[in-house]
Amino acid sequence: MKRVFKGEFGYIESSRKFAVIRTIIALAICLLIFLTGLFIYESNKSAFSIIAALGCLPAGLSAVNTIMYMRAHSCSKESYEQIEAHRKGLLIRYDLEMTSYEENYSIAAATVLDKNVCCFTEVKDLDIANCEKHIRNQIAQSGYSSYTVKVFKDLNAFLNRLDQLEEIRQAKNIDPVAIEDAWVPGTTETCAHVLLSISL
Repeated sequence: MKRVFKGEFGYIESSRKFAVIRTIIALAICLLIFLTGLFIYESNKSAFSIIAALGCLPAGLSAVNTIMYMRAHSCSKESYEQIEAHRKGLLIRYDLEMTSYEENYSIAAATVLDKNVCCFTEVKDLDIANCEKHIRNQIAQSGYSSYTVKVFKDLNAFLNRLDQLEEIRQAKNIDPVAIEDAWVPGTTETCAHVLLSISL
């Protein structure tokens, strides 16, 4: 299975499959260990049972992770193709599932340029105001407090905004891909990287 990195198109779908497989394997190992102890000692009162019980902890965490990915929304192929046609020199992050105490926010695509965070969601009942507030609060914690955050539900409006941002990018000679590639782990995260950090 080809690895799809966070922020790439298809990340949620790939992670969902991996999480399901990992959970099944973890549960199967726990069951195998328990049954082995049962077979050898003809009792569930053995070290095998304890090991199997302890193994249920990571298996349970994996199951929770699987449920999160099952509930997440990925960017559709149709939207992806249209966004890529307007991308040009912009840095686009796909399949961002942002979690908060109140709710989850599914962002199909997002870009950051010149103090602008521009996002697109395909979830029609997503609370735009709360989503924008959540993103604004999260990036402010990394020092990006003066950024404008806009989340679109309408794909055409998002594409028009991408075209406007591309004009700004060309006029100011900004290379967001190079900026992201130059980031060194351990230093202050770029705004685009913060979006990845606050997503599943």
